[in-house]
Amino acid sequence: MTPYLHRLRVYWEDTDAGGVVFYANYLKFFERARTEWLRSLGFSQHAMARDEDALFVVTDSTVAYRAPARLDDELEVSVDVQRLGSASITVAQRALRMDAGHLTVLAQGTVKVGCVHPGTFRPRRIPIAITEKIA
Repeated sequence: MTPYLHRLRVYWEDTDAGGVVFYANYLKFFERARTEWLRSLGFSQHAMARDEDALFVVTDSTVAYRAPARLDDELEVSVDVQRLGSASITVAQRALRMDAGHLTVLAQGTVKVGCVHPGTFRPRRIPIAITEKIA
């Protein structure tokens, strides 16, 4: 599957006192990209909880920071499925900025999400409709 790309702009609220993106906000950017990736496949997380009795929750994440993003930068955040299990998905993600015709990697990492029942947070299989679209 081709990596999904989500574009976003860096706002004032994303930056720290030094004018660069606060490190924890890259996890928010990764989350937004995963949500939009699911939406592009035809799945809303709200509808999954309501109709499929399923939620995705982050169970593990790693991020390496390579270069700073700054206020008003336009970023591309990628989602690339690395492993699809019966109850979890591991994705590689990168936050990129276009600089003078080439992409600069700002942050990169992996995020593992587990599928759980909304009420109990007990693991459950990923709905088949989702795995069919991802595989």
